Amino acid sequence: MSDPSGAKQRGLALHLRQSGKAWLFVTPVLVALAVVIGYPVVEAIVMSFSKDSGIDPATGMFVEGGGAGFSNYTHWLMQQCGSLMGTVSCPTGTLGSQFWSAVGITLFFTVITVTLEALLGLGMAMVMGKTFRGRALLRAAVLIPWAIPTAVTARLWEFMFQYDGVVNRVLGTQILWTSDVWASRFAVIAADVWKTTPFMALLILAGLQVIPADVYEAAKVDGASAWQRFVNITLPLLKPALLVAVLFRTMDALRMYDLPAIMTLGNPSTNTLSILVVEQVRQGPNSAAALSVITFLLVFAIAFVLVKVLGANAVRTQEEQRKAN
Repeated sequence: MSDPSGAKQRGLALHLRQSGKAWLFVTPVLVALAVVIGYPVVEAIVMSFSKDSGIDPATGMFVEGGGAGFSNYTHWLMQQCGSLMGTVSCPTGTLGSQFWSAVGITLFFTVITVTLEALLGLGMAMVMGKTFRGRALLRAAVLIPWAIPTAVTARLWEFMFQYDGVVNRVLGTQILWTSDVWASRFAVIAADVWKTTPFMALLILAGLQVIPADVYEAAKVDGASAWQRFVNITLPLLKPALLVAVLFRTMDALRMYDLPAIMTLGNPSTNTLSILVVEQVRQGPNSAAALSVITFLLVFAIAFVLVKVLGANAVRTQEEQRKAN
């Protein structure tokens, strides 16, 4: 007669041994992540509560710095430059006065580029998912913009958007694409969409490949049109892959730096939060650390919301698919 309690104890011991082996493999990765990611984050937080060394405007003497409290954060969030410039609010043109405009520009770029890239990427994936002669060549050609380094892409589009560049010649216009406020923003959007749409198309194409072909065949037999098959079959089954693509691209767009920095040559109209951080590092690393922490919290908050909303939708969609099958 078997002993249930003994079998339970043996199963528990086996589980503990397996768990110990799992932690043995996972621990080096966790340590590496703590060193590579955790240490810089903690160091940035510590630096953000310290003053930058420099000339004290009250005494004219060089000071080493010291504790700053929350002054570095109020400098950005409330645009207070009292300890730096001798005034209450940051003068126009200073980096402190550009914080909220940089937030707006970053969100503007993110919303517009991700929306356009998702729509264009979906169309490109639908074309690449079909069977025709030369499909492999088309897929390779589509991925070329994504494979080009961002700095090279920025210079390429900067040449095209010059006053006497190909864009003005083709359109017959005389627009200052890299210096005008809105023209420079739309130029950055055009370049970013051209470069990153293939990434979205690749992720969406991966989702298309797992949709069973017999589902479409059954819909055709039932008399469903191409539009009905797209709305009732493709979009619902593609939703998890599409949501993952949007999530990844949103996180990348919120950290945009090199494309606008190189294309518009420091035009404040295209300054994102990442550009503002780099510019502030040249003036004071501790204040730049505070701005980095603020940027990190903003990106984290948006990522958390997207994961909770989009992630929940993706899981619910997959559960509905399993129930339907």
